[in-house]
Amino acid sequence: MATVSRLKAATAVYVPQSQTDCAKDIKTLGELRRDIARETADMNDAIAKLAKAAEPKLQALQKRIDTLQKGVQIYCEAHRDELTGGKLKSANLVTGTVGWKFRPPSVKVSGVEAVIAFLKTCGLQRFVRTKEEINKEAILNEPDAVRGVAGVTIQSEIEDFYIEPFEIAAPEAA
Repeated sequence: MATVSRLKAATAVYVPQSQTDCAKDIKTLGELRRDIARETADMNDAIAKLAKAAEPKLQALQKRIDTLQKGVQIYCEAHRDELTGGKLKSANLVTGTVGWKFRPPSVKVSGVEAVIAFLKTCGLQRFVRTKEEINKEAILNEPDAVRGVAGVTIQSEIEDFYIEPFEIAAPEAA
């Protein structure tokens, strides 16, 4: 059986060939980033104009929806037994369904610290959750103490490359 070998095409990557080319490319990067910022600003301006133009119509539509919903709810509340047969939680009205449902129970707590202290005082610690988590700051302060612990890796001296084209920020309008 013949062996088929595949050749992987090298990805074409542009690389500047001199320090001068590299400096020009950084300048071009800055120009391109500013072009993106300008285009993004123009796009956001256009979106703002569209939203402002549509706002009155959207508000009028929402007001109509709110009025209709409230009216339908008032009617259905007044005729609930008739609509549901006194047993069901919903009714099909040919063009749509109306219904009632209970929300699941929920707990609201105000003054969390005071409530926690009170629960502990009353022997109700089972209602207080204690969260355990790794103290990464302490590990970074004492890396030798955890050296060899499975699952703990301290990463250091990772170098990232960055490019910052020189730019002067324009003063903001008052």
